[in-house]
Amino acid sequence: MSLYGRIFLLNAAVLVLAAGLLLGPVTVSTPVLLGEAVVVVCGLVLMLVLNAALLRVGLAPLGRLGRAMATADLLKPGTRPEVTGRGEIADLTAAFNAMLDRLEAERATSSGRVLTAQEAERQRIARELHDEVGQTLTAVLLQLKHAADHAPDGLREDLRQAQETTRASLEEIRRIARRLRPGVLEELGLHSALRSLAGELSTPGLRVTTHLAPGTVPLDPATELVVYRVAQEGLTNAARHSGAGHVALRLGPAPGGGTRLLVRDDGRGTGGAAEGAGIGGMRERALLVGAGLWVGAGEQGGTEVRLDLPERRPPEPPARGGPAAPGPAAASDPAVAPGPGPVPPPAPSDPTPGRA
Repeated sequence: MSLYGRIFLLNAAVLVLAAGLLLGPVTVSTPVLLGEAVVVVCGLVLMLVLNAALLRVGLAPLGRLGRAMATADLLKPGTRPEVTGRGEIADLTAAFNAMLDRLEAERATSSGRVLTAQEAERQRIARELHDEVGQTLTAVLLQLKHAADHAPDGLREDLRQAQETTRASLEEIRRIARRLRPGVLEELGLHSALRSLAGELSTPGLRVTTHLAPGTVPLDPATELVVYRVAQEGLTNAARHSGAGHVALRLGPAPGGGTRLLVRDDGRGTGGAAEGAGIGGMRERALLVGAGLWVGAGEQGGTEVRLDLPERRPPEPPARGGPAAPGPAAASDPAVAPGPGPVPPPAPSDPTPGRA
């Protein structure tokens, strides 16, 4: 039933009740007696209460939809108001859900483009730091060494100090370049990149331990980059803001299937602080690969960052009797070459592969 019909029937029921009271034994004289006034006031209060209750029941779906609109967050997808009944409210709820689906898809697409451009810019800056600034500082370091070797004793110590300062600056630039462009991720894989990241952030006051389960399901390059960036942001936040003495970095199978990345520290926790740009960036990266991200207090205090990657399903095999993809043996081994004679047509198969 439409919203107009519901409100009309609710008001009609109240008016019918009022007409029934007027046609009943209730009478009003002039002047109004006290007992008659009490009866009229009680009837009016009863009608108002009944009308308010009926309207509250009829408009309850609008209240639920309003609360869903107020709490909708594109960085936390999946929450949708339930579509119940028929009529305008059900159509409005379905349209709102469709709008959320479209907005989440568009945000994921735009975020993917932004993050891709950001990674390309990071690589460009890292190359310029390594090739331009790094080489310039290396030349300055060599010139300082040459000058220190030929300088008088009174000036030699100052040149040695400038040489050490330049060497420290060169190491810092190389460290920044490595963090901007994780070359070890491309060359040695995710496990080695995570160990290298933990080693870089380990200090005398902060111990970072890694627990990387062997035999983890291989991930595609885009997913590996997301895992690396989330781990990098989680470890950086723990080192800068948590005041922790120990951080554990874990990567392994998730309890419900898939792969889980866990960064847990023993610091002071978030304290109910609002999420900053770093956590927002992690959520956007998680959306790109369909992963779930949770940031909150750990079981034993501190802060916990958990990234759950969905389980990858292998491609569906071709239908029985369908054409098989030719392998290397089929192309080179004459024993498996097709013999003469008519070849029966292959059975139709589903051309849509399974989602990786």
